[in-house]
Amino acid sequence: MLNNWYVIQVRSGKETLIVETCSKMISSDILKECFIPRYVRMKKIRGTWKRENDILFKGYVFMITDRIEDLFQELKKIPDLTKVLSNDGEEIYPLREEEVLFLMRFGKEDKIVEMSYGYIEGDTITITNGPLIGQEGIIKKIDRHKRIAYIEVTMFDQVTQAKVGLEIISKK
Repeated sequence: MLNNWYVIQVRSGKETLIVETCSKMISSDILKECFIPRYVRMKKIRGTWKRENDILFKGYVFMITDRIEDLFQELKKIPDLTKVLSNDGEEIYPLREEEVLFLMRFGKEDKIVEMSYGYIEGDTITITNGPLIGQEGIIKKIDRHKRIAYIEVTMFDQVTQAKVGLEIISKK
Protein backbone atom coordinates (compact mmCIF):
# COMPACT_ATOMS: atom_id res chain seq x y z
CA MET A 1 0.00 0.00 0.00
CA LEU A 2 1.22 3.49 -0.85
CA ASN A 3 2.16 5.69 2.07
CA ASN A 4 0.05 8.81 2.38
CA TRP A 5 1.20 12.22 3.54
CA TYR A 6 -0.79 13.89 6.31
CA VAL A 7 -0.54 17.31 7.88
CA ILE A 8 -0.76 17.93 11.60
CA GLN A 9 -1.46 21.43 12.84
CA VAL A 10 0.63 22.37 15.88
CA ARG A 11 1.36 25.50 17.86
CA SER A 12 3.71 27.72 15.89
CA GLY A 13 7.19 27.40 17.37
CA LYS A 14 6.55 23.84 18.61
CA GLU A 15 7.14 22.13 15.23
CA THR A 16 10.61 20.76 16.00
CA LEU A 17 9.56 19.54 19.46
CA ILE A 18 6.56 17.71 17.99
CA VAL A 19 8.72 16.01 15.33
CA GLU A 20 11.23 14.88 17.98
CA THR A 21 8.46 13.67 20.33
CA CYS A 22 6.60 11.77 17.58
CA SER A 23 9.84 10.19 16.33
CA LYS A 24 10.59 8.90 19.85
CA MET A 25 7.08 7.85 20.92
CA ILE A 26 5.54 6.41 17.73
CA SER A 27 6.73 3.13 16.21
CA SER A 28 8.34 3.31 12.76
CA ASP A 29 5.85 0.60 11.72
CA ILE A 30 3.12 3.21 12.10
CA LEU A 31 4.94 6.48 11.39
CA LYS A 32 7.21 6.10 8.35
CA GLU A 33 8.46 9.68 8.47
CA CYS A 34 7.76 12.87 10.39
CA PHE A 35 9.24 16.13 9.13
CA ILE A 36 8.98 19.88 8.69
CA PRO A 37 9.51 21.19 5.16
CA ARG A 38 12.06 24.00 5.27
CA TYR A 39 13.52 26.58 2.92
CA VAL A 40 16.99 28.07 2.61
CA ARG A 41 17.25 31.83 2.90
CA MET A 42 20.05 34.31 3.22
CA LYS A 43 20.07 36.36 6.41
CA LYS A 44 22.37 39.22 7.23
CA ILE A 45 23.99 38.63 10.61
CA ARG A 46 26.44 41.26 11.87
CA GLY A 47 27.04 42.55 8.35
CA THR A 48 27.60 39.14 6.73
CA TRP A 49 25.10 37.15 4.65
CA LYS A 50 24.66 33.63 6.00
CA ARG A 51 22.57 30.66 4.78
CA GLU A 52 19.80 29.76 7.17
CA ASN A 53 16.99 27.17 7.15
CA ASP A 54 13.51 28.34 8.07
CA ILE A 55 10.14 26.57 8.29
CA LEU A 56 8.19 26.61 5.02
CA PHE A 57 4.71 26.22 6.56
CA LYS A 58 4.77 27.51 10.14
CA GLY A 59 2.46 25.64 12.50
CA TYR A 60 2.42 22.41 10.49
CA VAL A 61 4.18 19.04 10.78
CA PHE A 62 4.04 16.51 7.95
CA MET A 63 3.72 12.77 8.54
CA ILE A 64 3.94 9.81 6.19
CA THR A 65 2.05 6.63 7.07
CA ASP A 66 -0.06 3.88 5.59
CA ARG A 67 -1.76 3.28 8.96
CA ILE A 68 -3.58 6.55 9.67
CA GLU A 69 -6.03 5.05 12.19
CA ASP A 70 -3.14 3.69 14.30
CA LEU A 71 -1.26 6.97 13.91
CA PHE A 72 -4.31 8.95 14.98
CA GLN A 73 -4.55 6.89 18.20
CA GLU A 74 -0.83 7.41 18.90
CA LEU A 75 -1.08 11.16 18.27
CA LYS A 76 -3.63 11.49 21.09
CA LYS A 77 -0.72 10.76 23.49
CA ILE A 78 1.41 13.63 22.15
CA PRO A 79 1.18 16.89 24.14
CA ASP A 80 0.85 20.24 22.29
CA LEU A 81 -0.83 18.68 19.27
CA THR A 82 -3.63 20.74 17.78
CA LYS A 83 -5.32 18.64 15.11
CA VAL A 84 -4.90 16.47 12.06
CA LEU A 85 -6.08 18.46 9.05
CA SER A 86 -9.11 17.04 7.28
CA ASN A 87 -11.93 18.48 5.26
CA ASP A 88 -14.72 18.13 7.83
CA GLY A 89 -13.12 17.12 11.11
CA GLU A 90 -14.75 13.67 10.84
CA GLU A 91 -12.36 11.83 8.57
CA ILE A 92 -8.66 12.28 8.08
CA TYR A 93 -7.60 12.90 4.52
CA PRO A 94 -4.12 12.73 3.08
CA LEU A 95 -2.58 15.53 1.06
CA ARG A 96 -3.67 15.35 -2.56
CA GLU A 97 -1.25 13.77 -5.01
CA GLU A 98 -0.46 17.09 -6.71
CA GLU A 99 0.37 18.65 -3.31
CA VAL A 100 2.76 15.80 -2.48
CA LEU A 101 4.37 15.98 -5.94
CA PHE A 102 4.81 19.75 -5.56
CA LEU A 103 6.52 19.31 -2.16
CA MET A 104 8.74 16.49 -3.45
CA ARG A 105 9.80 18.47 -6.51
CA PHE A 106 10.21 21.70 -4.59
CA GLY A 107 12.04 20.30 -1.54
CA LYS A 108 13.66 17.18 -3.02
CA GLU A 109 14.71 14.25 -0.77
CA ASP A 110 15.76 16.32 2.23
CA LYS A 111 12.50 18.37 2.16
CA ILE A 112 14.48 21.63 2.01
CA VAL A 113 13.65 24.21 -0.67
CA GLU A 114 16.96 25.63 -1.89
CA MET A 115 17.56 29.27 -2.83
CA SER A 116 16.42 30.38 -6.27
CA TYR A 117 18.19 33.01 -8.36
CA GLY A 118 16.85 35.24 -11.08
CA TYR A 119 16.50 38.72 -12.52
CA ILE A 120 13.79 41.27 -13.14
CA GLU A 121 13.34 42.94 -16.51
CA GLY A 122 10.57 45.53 -16.49
CA ASP A 123 7.68 43.82 -14.71
CA THR A 124 8.83 40.30 -15.60
CA ILE A 125 10.61 37.98 -13.18
CA THR A 126 12.84 35.33 -14.75
CA ILE A 127 14.22 32.57 -12.53
CA THR A 128 17.53 31.20 -13.81
CA ASN A 129 18.41 28.70 -11.09
CA GLY A 130 16.67 26.86 -8.22
CA PRO A 131 13.27 25.31 -7.49
CA LEU A 132 11.32 28.37 -8.70
CA ILE A 133 12.38 27.77 -12.34
CA GLY A 134 9.18 27.66 -14.36
CA GLN A 135 7.17 28.66 -11.28
CA GLU A 136 7.33 32.43 -11.73
CA GLY A 137 3.52 32.56 -11.73
CA ILE A 138 3.26 31.53 -8.07
CA ILE A 139 5.46 34.45 -6.94
CA LYS A 140 3.18 37.13 -5.51
CA LYS A 141 5.73 39.49 -3.96
CA ILE A 142 9.49 39.84 -3.73
CA ASP A 143 11.42 41.39 -0.84
CA ARG A 144 14.79 42.04 -2.46
CA HIS A 145 16.24 43.46 0.77
CA LYS A 146 15.49 40.23 2.70
CA ARG A 147 16.10 38.02 -0.38
CA ILE A 148 12.69 36.36 -0.05
CA ALA A 149 9.84 35.58 -2.45
CA TYR A 150 6.29 35.25 -1.18
CA ILE A 151 4.58 32.47 -3.10
CA GLU A 152 1.00 31.20 -3.23
CA VAL A 153 0.43 27.46 -3.52
CA THR A 154 -2.57 25.20 -3.07
CA MET A 155 -1.84 23.21 0.05
CA PHE A 156 -4.14 21.72 2.70
CA ASP A 157 -7.04 22.17 0.20
CA GLN A 158 -6.67 25.95 0.27
CA VAL A 159 -4.48 28.65 -1.22
CA THR A 160 -1.60 29.12 1.21
CA GLN A 161 1.16 31.72 1.27
CA ALA A 162 4.74 30.71 2.02
CA LYS A 163 8.17 32.32 1.88
CA VAL A 164 11.14 30.93 -0.06
CA GLY A 165 14.66 32.21 -0.63
CA LEU A 166 15.13 34.26 -3.82
CA GLU A 167 18.11 36.32 -4.82
CA ILE A 168 17.54 38.83 -7.61
CA ILE A 169 20.88 39.17 -9.37
CA SER A 170 19.89 42.18 -11.49
CA LYS A 171 17.00 44.47 -12.28
CA LYS A 172 16.76 46.19 -15.68
